[in-house]
Amino acid sequence: MKLQTVSIFVDDQQQALEFYTGTLGFEVTADVPLGEHRWLTVRLGSSAEATEVSLEPKSHPAVAPFTDALAADGIPYCALSVDDVRAEHERLTGLGVTFTQPPTDMGPVIVAVFEDTCGNLLQLAQFTG
Repeated sequence: MKLQTVSIFVDDQQQALEFYTGTLGFEVTADVPLGEHRWLTVRLGSSAEATEVSLEPKSHPAVAPFTDALAADGIPYCALSVDDVRAEHERLTGLGVTFTQPPTDMGPVIVAVFEDTCGNLLQLAQFTG
């Protein structure tokens, strides 16, 4: 069994596409027009084994209250593993990314939290132990 696709709900699919590909380095795996929205998926790396992320519009009535509550409470929607949180923090800050939590040592992990420009907080995680 393999996790094929996960969804991140976004305010604006085009803005999300630009951020996730241009800033974070994801690659587009599908971009199919579906009327007002698109089936839009991205992944990190070119491996066919990589989990895809569907950049889903926040059109369902349950989504906005859920994602807004997470953001208001400072809870990241998901975590991205990196080799060096401090270096990635510096790189992303240089690209204008807003961090809500700088790199913080939390024992076996160093984390940082940033805004994805599309209504979500994402966490960088470097496992040290």
